[in-house]
Amino acid sequence: MKTSYRPLQLPLPIAHFSLYIRFMKKFVSLLLALVVAFTISAQQQVKTPAEIYGGLFTDVQMHAVFPDSKTFPDCVPKRDPTEIVKDYVAMKKNPGFKLEEFVNANFDLPKTPQLNYITQEKDVVMHIKNLWNVLRREPDAPVNGSSLLGLPHPYIAPGGRFREVYYWDSYFTMLGLKESGEVPMIQNIVDNFAYLINTYGHIPNGNRSYYISRSQPPFFSLMVELLATIQGDDVYKTYLPALEKEYGFWMEGAEKLKPGQAYRRVVKLKDGTVLNRYWDDATTPRPEGFKEDVAVAERSGRNKEEMYRNLRAGAESGIDFSNRWFSDQKNITTIEVINFIPVDLNALMVHLQQMIAKGRKMQSDEKGANQMMNKIAKREAAIDKYCWNKQLNYYTDYNFKKLKQNPVATPAGMYPFCMMKKTSSLNQKCALAVSTLKKKLLQPGGVTATEKNTNQQWDAPNGWAPLEWMTIWGLDRCGQQTLARDIAQRWVKLNADVFTRTGKLMEKYNVVDTHLDAGGGEYPGQDGFGWSNGVLLALINKYQIHPND
Repeated sequence: MKTSYRPLQLPLPIAHFSLYIRFMKKFVSLLLALVVAFTISAQQQVKTPAEIYGGLFTDVQMHAVFPDSKTFPDCVPKRDPTEIVKDYVAMKKNPGFKLEEFVNANFDLPKTPQLNYITQEKDVVMHIKNLWNVLRREPDAPVNGSSLLGLPHPYIAPGGRFREVYYWDSYFTMLGLKESGEVPMIQNIVDNFAYLINTYGHIPNGNRSYYISRSQPPFFSLMVELLATIQGDDVYKTYLPALEKEYGFWMEGAEKLKPGQAYRRVVKLKDGTVLNRYWDDATTPRPEGFKEDVAVAERSGRNKEEMYRNLRAGAESGIDFSNRWFSDQKNITTIEVINFIPVDLNALMVHLQQMIAKGRKMQSDEKGANQMMNKIAKREAAIDKYCWNKQLNYYTDYNFKKLKQNPVATPAGMYPFCMMKKTSSLNQKCALAVSTLKKKLLQPGGVTATEKNTNQQWDAPNGWAPLEWMTIWGLDRCGQQTLARDIAQRWVKLNADVFTRTGKLMEKYNVVDTHLDAGGGEYPGQDGFGWSNGVLLALINKYQIHPND
């Protein structure tokens, strides 16, 4: 039996093939449009507690039924929210009606976290390793009327009143998870954030509905890089779509801006330079800080929507709050976050772009990689032009409304030394920055968030684990290893001393008077604490510091 072979033929004539290509382009465009529509739909379907409960929510918050404004937004209804609201409207004017009793009858209060967790071990490293299980949370099932956004994988909560996952916290927590060999949890956290990006179009501040209108400092690319150091460079290809989508979120509207305009998180300066700012889409009080925001807005005498947006943008920055954002460097009533081009945010955007370029290159997309590298070069040049403060010899934020640099020196000025391309010029700038750092920020326990004490939690005398880590990293990377080690030793000693004294690891520390507690802000100090644990463990191992010596 003979088998006949036909010469290979193209399945379509050239003309038809051209039509096929056009059809595929339209199909891909339609597919992308459907993905965008799904993302927008997912966002629109998410309602905050303020939207669900209306007047009931406002009354509970303004009457301070709970000392902490975050408590009620985290409550879970015992029955259909619509029925609860209906009954509230009908009952609230009745003689003898008690709001607190109504709330307790209709809502389950958030579970009290395992506060005051104190191990019997005197070794702080063992304490941290035991804490990972205390701070672990299992995947969340959505509940009608609850603010919690479901996640598909386990995660680590920071601790205390922070019962859910938080965006930028998680990177610093992961530093410690790596040292503890908790690789599956690192994978879970990265996958959860990729899920949030794919579902909502960005990573919210945390997995709560009331956080959906804002993000936080974009550390996702650093999380992907951290995972790649464990699992290899294929990680960059795996998460490239999520990295690209997050970049699109931060850059939305950039193509349509004219010089001098701003839209959402992008600003186009008069010379055509495009940089980023912090933003929030909502112009109402933060549900988790409702009565505090209302009071500040009233006190300011300013347009309330403008005030609420700036307060919310401050929350997106993670630095909530600091005189860094105040026009008079003193009072929160002068907050103007959305007028600043923050140096830390734009350095983080450099890193995000670097990881996208790397992912594209690994997919043999040389053209796409080169396009991104060109954008990186432009952004780095812009950071030097607008954020290098020659009076301070330090990187600071740029106020694009007032066309001047912010005179407030903060650890945010160290981010470029962590992210930007290593050059002799960058090393020289770091050498100059050392004198400013020592003069304005260096204290016995580490570096302060700023040099002024305004009773805000991100000002003096407080130091914070993420700011210590970024400062130490920047110094170490740019030739200032001695000072980097010195700050690491100060911070480790402070953490260890507080642990010896209290049995706890705290959210923030007093680095000026190391015998006193940190303070300021809208809530009491919290223990647990995810990012403090992560940074402490990473520094102990990096510098081989013995904390109990």
